[in-house]
Amino acid sequence: MSRPEWKPTWRKPAGILLLLIAMLIYAVVVVTLIEPLSRWPVLLQAPVYLVLGVIWLLPLKRFLIWMETGRFSASE
Repeated sequence: MSRPEWKPTWRKPAGILLLLIAMLIYAVVVVTLIEPLSRWPVLLQAPVYLVLGVIWLLPLKRFLIWMETGRFSASE
């Protein structure tokens, strides 16, 4: 039984760096929204913060697939 040959790629280190940069930019954008949102009633703030806290996860799956395979969609 032969083992598949493993070759390191540039995608993982580059992907981690891009992910950290994207998360930093997203965090800065969300933090700039805190002041205007703090004037809203709490019942309106809660769903906004919930959406902002989860929305960054949407592109994460495709990004991680790209880091592993080099494609943006899972193979069928």
